[in-house]
Amino acid sequence: MRRSIALAALLLLSACAGRQQPVLHPLPAPVTAPVPAPPTGPVIQPPPPAITRARDAGVAVVEMPALPEAAAALAAFRTSCGGVQRREDLSGLTQPADWQAACAAAASVTPGSEEAFFREQFRAVAVAEGKGFATGYYEPEIAASLVRQPGYEVPLYKRPADLIDVPLGDFAPSLKGRTVRGRVQGNRLVPYATREQISGGALVGRSLELAWAADPYEAFFLEIQGSGRLKLPDGRIVRIGYDGQNGRDYVAIGRLLIEQGKLERGKAGMKEIIAWLRANPAEAPAILNANPSKIFFRVLTGEGPVGAMGVAVTPHVSVAADPAFIPLGAPLLVETTLTGPATPFTRLMVAQDTGGAIKGANRIDLFLGPGADAAATAGAQSSPARLTLLIPAAAAARLSP
Repeated sequence: MRRSIALAALLLLSACAGRQQPVLHPLPAPVTAPVPAPPTGPVIQPPPPAITRARDAGVAVVEMPALPEAAAALAAFRTSCGGVQRREDLSGLTQPADWQAACAAAASVTPGSEEAFFREQFRAVAVAEGKGFATGYYEPEIAASLVRQPGYEVPLYKRPADLIDVPLGDFAPSLKGRTVRGRVQGNRLVPYATREQISGGALVGRSLELAWAADPYEAFFLEIQGSGRLKLPDGRIVRIGYDGQNGRDYVAIGRLLIEQGKLERGKAGMKEIIAWLRANPAEAPAILNANPSKIFFRVLTGEGPVGAMGVAVTPHVSVAADPAFIPLGAPLLVETTLTGPATPFTRLMVAQDTGGAIKGANRIDLFLGPGADAAATAGAQSSPARLTLLIPAAAAARLSP
């Protein structure tokens, strides 16, 4: 967070020691130094305060809209109740106790009265006037092996034991919600290895290989999605999920390819990016390494994939959001368009996940499920959205008119 720094001027007072000498001659008239003219250029104003959470972006209570697909949203909300009543809301909009009444009532909602439940327990608010943007993500399935063998040469790594997460809010309340990651070197925390360094062998010899993928570009996009399915040579499926990140900032390689003139704006979805990488194998490693972020995985059991709240996410119901602006576990009405082909999309969803590229007010990622169709839709998804956030009545009552 950028912070204003006030500089205090120091006034130095000095006194001459020893006897005073008598003045024998009149003192000359003082010489007045010329006063410099004021600058004629533009006055540089200090930058505005950074918008770091929902309250900074502006929050207003609005009229409750219609809530289509409320039954599916209620099922997802129930799975989030354990988390919302324990975790701190980084947006500052809610407190754990605010969710108790809604979670208690959610357990006994009868079929057909799901929308009435949301209208009774929640109030509608707009953060940053509800203006947002929606992309999509999915659960990929890629060919992989649990042991290295010919045709399976791309390592998927487990979380290294020396990777340390440091929640900065533990040291300064103004940094709450921010985390740095690195490793200890001597008595300092230093940045962890980049993607390029890891690709060059930084983790070799540490038995961190969880599996070996067949295709480097599919493995790269598996990291972007954060979880997925590994189809093993014998036909078995192993599900893996996010287990940490190296602390480096995410860089969108699609944007990089557009800036370099290698792809056209509007034609730089996942499908087009992979096609370019396959057609340009000599240049591809440098493009991949331009994104220094590296994701680590663990094997998942049971339903999945698992989102940031520790529960399975649901296709067309769960969204990834920035928890500094949308409380994790909160319902929200999403009004957007699914691209390729364009299809209106309006439904009540639940914020149950986060993402390295999902930052800012009303920036969301729609979870579109597993399979080729979901991959095609998610890879093309990029459209403006309008969001209406639902927060418990007790939380809404604390908002200023």
